[in-house]
Amino acid sequence: MDLSIVDLAPIPEGGSATEAFDGTVERARQAERLGYSRFWVAEHHDFTQSIASTTPEALIPHVAAKTSEIRVGSGTVLLNHYSPYKVAETFSVLDALAPGRIDLGLGRATGNPTRDYALQVDRSERRRGGSDHREKIDEVAKHLFDGFEHDHPFSGLDLPRARDTVPEPWVLGSSPSSAKIAGELGLPYCFAAFIRPEPAVRAFEEYREHFQPSPYGAGPDEPHGMLAVNATCAETDDEAARLRATTEASSRLLRSGRMDRLPIRSVEEAIDVLGDVPEPTRLPIEPGEWPRAVSGSPETMQAILEELTDQVGVDEVIVQNQIADPENALRSHELLADAVGLSAR
Repeated sequence: MDLSIVDLAPIPEGGSATEAFDGTVERARQAERLGYSRFWVAEHHDFTQSIASTTPEALIPHVAAKTSEIRVGSGTVLLNHYSPYKVAETFSVLDALAPGRIDLGLGRATGNPTRDYALQVDRSERRRGGSDHREKIDEVAKHLFDGFEHDHPFSGLDLPRARDTVPEPWVLGSSPSSAKIAGELGLPYCFAAFIRPEPAVRAFEEYREHFQPSPYGAGPDEPHGMLAVNATCAETDDEAARLRATTEASSRLLRSGRMDRLPIRSVEEAIDVLGDVPEPTRLPIEPGEWPRAVSGSPETMQAILEELTDQVGVDEVIVQNQIADPENALRSHELLADAVGLSAR
């Protein structure tokens, strides 16, 4: 199994975005040493008091410059806010700076209405609704891979490029509709099980059912998928469940609209919100009944990840977590690497 990381650049208590980005680089360097395949950074425009990863196109070159082999990318670029040409242009430059190491995860999301409105250039209702998502993904890929017909007005647009490489585009989503888009466009697909886990199996079925190779070579010849999981690993199942409390408590507060209590800075605070320590993740995990977050010892996590990937038919996992203590987060990544047998670089 290949293993990767998507990072939120959490801001430490009493710290700033500067310290958050230092932590991101530390985790990226550790991931490279441990043999992780990819290190992606998120795009979040809400909760900026606790999450600094708002601008992956700025953070990616910093991380790439501080590492040497691991692929670095976006998890995700929120394409509903941006021009496809500008996204393609930006990531083509990033690939020229770090040839053969750049991934371009493309997705969409809405959040705080004021922030969403502020991000828009075209502030029409159609753009805010994201009804043109498929077309925008297709346009990004066509810019990157010279996929426009000769009589198309964009066919003459050039991008600054590396000599022999192109950013690897991915479609990211949490629904069968995003999976269908990825399949129809012939692009790799990453399903965000930490957002909406229930339709995971159906989404990958939809992806494979609709997959057709890109006519201009933007993606693989066969379906290629990756599963995104919120995963916490510790020496024992009980300790991993205790560390998972910050994820569970944050989710509960978000669902109840109690954003005034965010961010949660400690396991103790999380347990106070929940009223108790979360139960360890138990096997088997039935299709359609996946939890948003899983946890366990290395042995347990190996079994969990194997079960989830077997159900959806992929062999690559990208992990996210919201572990409060940075050292525990690094230890979790180390134990996960051991669990799936990564080969250290």
